[in-house]
Amino acid sequence: MRSLNIAIIGSRGIPNNYGGFEQMAQWLAVGLVNKGHVVTVYNSQDHPYKEKEWNGVKLIHCYDAEKSIGTAGQFIYDLNCILNARKKNYDVLLFLGYTSSSVWGRLFPKNAVIISNMDGMEWKRTKYSAPVRSFLKYAERLAVKYSHYLIADSKAIQTYLEQKYQATPKYIPYGAVIAETANELILKDLRIIRSNYYMLMARMEPENNIDMILRGFCGSNSTNKFIVVGNFNNSFGKLMFEKYGKDARVHFAGAVFDPEKTAALRRFCKLYFHGHSVGGTNPSLLEAMAHGCPVAAHDNVFNRAVLQEDAFYFNTAEDVLHIINEQGGGQVNMINNNLKKIDEQFNWPSIITGYEEFIIDCCNRSRK
Repeated sequence: MRSLNIAIIGSRGIPNNYGGFEQMAQWLAVGLVNKGHVVTVYNSQDHPYKEKEWNGVKLIHCYDAEKSIGTAGQFIYDLNCILNARKKNYDVLLFLGYTSSSVWGRLFPKNAVIISNMDGMEWKRTKYSAPVRSFLKYAERLAVKYSHYLIADSKAIQTYLEQKYQATPKYIPYGAVIAETANELILKDLRIIRSNYYMLMARMEPENNIDMILRGFCGSNSTNKFIVVGNFNNSFGKLMFEKYGKDARVHFAGAVFDPEKTAALRRFCKLYFHGHSVGGTNPSLLEAMAHGCPVAAHDNVFNRAVLQEDAFYFNTAEDVLHIINEQGGGQVNMINNNLKKIDEQFNWPSIITGYEEFIIDCCNRSRK
């Protein structure tokens, strides 16, 4: 097997300082380098890590206008990454997502194999206006058109792409690492007690059902705290703070990136609420499972595909209130079953191997 020259485009860069795609880019890039491939990850110029290499992965920093002009800057960033990639001799371009890259499909390098991880159904996100959602459907179609091969991180997304576009995407999920330990002393700094708090960790967006979860909790008779982890400086986050911050039990912790703090928060919570309703295999859900959290999840095909029967499910604020007031046993079995899923299905070594095998297969098919 020859060494491949692979570029990863579509994240804000590595080491991870932002979210799910960045976490995957980090694990995947290093894993592929360790398997003997040459890997380049495109980083935003605003990324705090400014070096040209990280753990054997080459980094190229491209101009990102998002800070100055908002969301439209993502399109400029992706364009700059693509224009740079045209000057290189990559065997493979792996796109993470499509929302701001597929419009430049005509500019994709002609000699590289184009593989796109299709992420979730972005056009379903309620934070977007009707015209934006229409554009995202268009961008999705362009991604299918201009990609040689597709990856779906969820069985539900795989089925959707098969039915919608008669495509044949490869199912490869995200991964997580089982956390062996967590520092309980960190809870003291946060003024909370082990198993005496609920929590959620999410971007402050409507489709993450934060309003539903907090409304249910605030209507309950619980004397426990509720820790909300996520940057609440956007308009929706401010609305949630104004609406629920007056309840003394609810604490808005803001964004927390320190891995020791997030590990402790997850490991010692009474119940972890996962409200995400759009997208595929969600990285934050896998992290919660890997940290031994009992989980209450929004009832949808994406969460069911991962958790199966090993969670409490909710569709309404009343469901949340009932879970909190009536939460019974079964958590130990749920926790152990979810840890087994991480160990057997969602572990990074097998996911990296899955990506490598698929990339090699795509290259072999493209040469025929």
